[in-house]
Amino acid sequence: MSRNRFHPTAEALPATLPVFPLPGALVLPDTHLPLNVFEPRYLAMTLDALRTDRLIGMVQPKAETGADGAPALYDVGTAGRIVSFQETDDGRLLITLFGVARFRIAEELATVRGYRRVVADWTPFLADLEPPGPCSVERDSLLARLRRYFDLHGLKADWDTIDRTALPLLVNTLAVVCPFPVNEKQALVEAQTIDDRAQTMNALIDMALHAPDEGDKPAH
Repeated sequence: MSRNRFHPTAEALPATLPVFPLPGALVLPDTHLPLNVFEPRYLAMTLDALRTDRLIGMVQPKAETGADGAPALYDVGTAGRIVSFQETDDGRLLITLFGVARFRIAEELATVRGYRRVVADWTPFLADLEPPGPCSVERDSLLARLRRYFDLHGLKADWDTIDRTALPLLVNTLAVVCPFPVNEKQALVEAQTIDDRAQTMNALIDMALHAPDEGDKPAH
């Protein structure tokens, strides 16, 4: 049994997925990701997904390119289900994805209408379809780090809502919204359990808080 109406059963997960390579944009299980879709190929991808299972794979592109000149992709992404969409007067689609489960790219397929597709191996991440396990990271310590991190980046937060959010969902949501570099975002995606992700989050925030100020570097 899937745990809510947005989660398919393991048997219903598709063998292939359209993928949206977008640096710094990710979705994780039970989180929401709003997207403003305007490129023709991704408009086509979104419309095709709406006609079928509504699933789109969010993946992080690498800095290097493949033989075809397209960005290489990290091996692990997350499938999100389109749970809302709106068409604008100028032809854009405003959609919201709800994170369902992660997948490993087993193979990339030929493009369709300009967008990329992959064969998805769901096996390593079927636990994403179940409620998250326990998280041993100390909540108050994480929130103290988070306040300093948000202050550092000039970010605003609804701390009352944060205080009421269950720790597993909070960790996943922070991984989505915090402005970590692509490789650090990918580390959060690939963390096997929610506990692993929370510990990785603490480490990344600590590194950001203790990074030397660019102005302190000697001039050459």
